[in-house]
Amino acid sequence: MTTQPPKSEAAAAIGRRLAGHRLLWPALILLALLLGNLAFHHDFFSVRVRDGHLYGSLIDILQFGAPLILVALGMTLVIATRGIDLSVGSTVAIAGALACGHISTAAHPGSVATMLTAVALALGVALVLGLANGFLVSGLGVQPIVATLILMVAGRGVAQLITDGQIVTVTSAPYKMIGGGYWLTFPFAVLLAAALVALTAFVTRRSALGLLIESVGGNPAASRLVGIRAGGLLALVYVFSALCAAVAGLMISSNVSSADGNNAGLWIELDAILAVVVGGTALTGGRFSLGGTVLGALIIQTLSTTVYTLGVPPETTLVFKAFVVIVVCLVQAPVFRAKVLRRRRTTTPRSHTTAGAAPLQQEVRA
Repeated sequence: MTTQPPKSEAAAAIGRRLAGHRLLWPALILLALLLGNLAFHHDFFSVRVRDGHLYGSLIDILQFGAPLILVALGMTLVIATRGIDLSVGSTVAIAGALACGHISTAAHPGSVATMLTAVALALGVALVLGLANGFLVSGLGVQPIVATLILMVAGRGVAQLITDGQIVTVTSAPYKMIGGGYWLTFPFAVLLAAALVALTAFVTRRSALGLLIESVGGNPAASRLVGIRAGGLLALVYVFSALCAAVAGLMISSNVSSADGNNAGLWIELDAILAVVVGGTALTGGRFSLGGTVLGALIIQTLSTTVYTLGVPPETTLVFKAFVVIVVCLVQAPVFRAKVLRRRRTTTPRSHTTAGAAPLQQEVRA
């Protein structure tokens, strides 16, 4: 007859398991930011229905964070292979410029066919850009940061050439649906981002693809010895990253019904890298966490919302965000937490030993 463990031991085991979960700290950080906003605005959590659509600060965070979630989603797989993709911001600008440029010159800009053609054009060009990055990294052996830096610089110029250095505005209800429309009361961009995240998680976790990506990033030499073709996997993740960035570019441009080749997606690659790291994926490659990436992207977007909620002056916005990011990274770092706990444990025994040192010396003398 087996004996059941005490409830206290079972609860302690569950607590240790939760404390060691990789999503615990990102979730706590996101919750702390949300509660901080609630302290300053008591209706921050309120969600209203207006004209059949959901409105509220939480909905805004999800809607405006959807493009960053997609860019960070592709960046996660790239970083898992020990790579980096600095060209996603330029890809965002190129995709939006191509789509808006096609719609603005079409005979029927408000038709669904024109919208579908513009989306296909943007995704097709993004596919070529991803293949170019993958060929430079896997085929020619160029360092990922150098290979993608080429497209980061040149791609921004290409986007400005497509728009002739102007902001291209469009009037198309079907295209507006991608980034600014609603479906079943929810923002369509949020539903689209959630569907892509779910599809990526299903493919990478329900098949061998995710394990192969982690193997290539965790130990390239061992993966090569067991027969894994790293070249094809590297090309695949860079193509996927470019496609995610293109969809994000369509969301951004359709939300404002315009394309700005100079400012669209500017520095979004840095926010995406930060979201991936905050989510628990190491830059050294190997294991990755898609759920952590989503939480990291929401943390970055919530932080941007917090800046406006608290009324931080514009000249100190970047400094405020940098300070919060440093605190977030330190709290999440296991080494930092271990050092803090070690100091707390060492200070307590020292106080006891010093208190009992005098009686012990008197006994020795006696």
